[in-house]
Amino acid sequence: MRLSQSILPAVALAIAVGGGAALAQQAAAPADPIETALRAAKTFAGLDHTGTLAALCVLPATGPGADTLPAYLAGAAPARSTWYADPAKVFDNLYFVGGSIHSAWALNTSDGIILIDTVYSYNSEELIVGGMTKLGLDPKLVKYVIITHGHGDHVGGAKLMQDRFGAKIVMGAADWDFIEQSKERFGTADNSIKPRRDVVATDGMKVTLGDTSVTLIATPGHTQGAFSLSFEVKDQGRPLMVAYSGGTAFNFVNTIANFQTYIESQRRMAEMAERTKATVIMTNHSAYDNAVGKAQMVPGRKAGQPHPFEVGQDAVTRYFKTMEGCARVAQLKLEMAAKAN
Repeated sequence: MRLSQSILPAVALAIAVGGGAALAQQAAAPADPIETALRAAKTFAGLDHTGTLAALCVLPATGPGADTLPAYLAGAAPARSTWYADPAKVFDNLYFVGGSIHSAWALNTSDGIILIDTVYSYNSEELIVGGMTKLGLDPKLVKYVIITHGHGDHVGGAKLMQDRFGAKIVMGAADWDFIEQSKERFGTADNSIKPRRDVVATDGMKVTLGDTSVTLIATPGHTQGAFSLSFEVKDQGRPLMVAYSGGTAFNFVNTIANFQTYIESQRRMAEMAERTKATVIMTNHSAYDNAVGKAQMVPGRKAGQPHPFEVGQDAVTRYFKTMEGCARVAQLKLEMAAKAN
């Protein structure tokens, strides 16, 4: 059947009214809070923080922790090809001495070196000691080692630096307790890789060596004693502020309350980054901030090109907003599961 030209406007009006009613009905429907939080995290991440977004929002690792013997302590260290990365001078005073997955950084000062994190026990000798030597840095000049949190992939080389070079180990009280109370995670019965309790980090503490200070910000969530950092680096003499995330993945944070702690920590870091005008974001997982790829770009940088690690104040703040958003997604899932039960 063909409609006459005279009634087509009426049909169009009916369709429009009907469609408008459907749209209005759809708009009135409550939004899915999980989807809303996920969209917010994706927006904050943009194209700058896809690694962190994937790790926290797409495939977050959560679950209970067990103090069992890690495979590498039982003689099953992974192949070198899975973790090795070349050391690199990244800024005038900051050197990458980590691996392809986990970061470690040597911050050179006028009176020695501050080391940030120490990767695993099985690769800290090659990555940190060997890496510093390749870069012309003397490991004996490491005076402080800041451990952002007490998991084995960051504290693994702390005892090496403590015993061989006399470096002071700085870590949060809760994570010192965690290490001391662990029976197997940090070595067998002889505590082969367990560092001795040394400097206890506190919120707002400054680790100062020569002309350089690192400010410690308590950011519990990943572990209860996790700390993030704020410090200055130089790019061809130009000062830049760094915001360093000390605990990114969720890991064993698997309660509504602990996710709230994590969320509040990210808000603190976002505020700190805005206050210090940080334009450089770094994490203790090189897979999250593409540290290895960016470090490889530094030597070939031409005059006038921005530094690969300098992403701008907005992107730094959005990094912590991304983490907050993904944590809210995980928290909402727990809240909904609790209501369902």
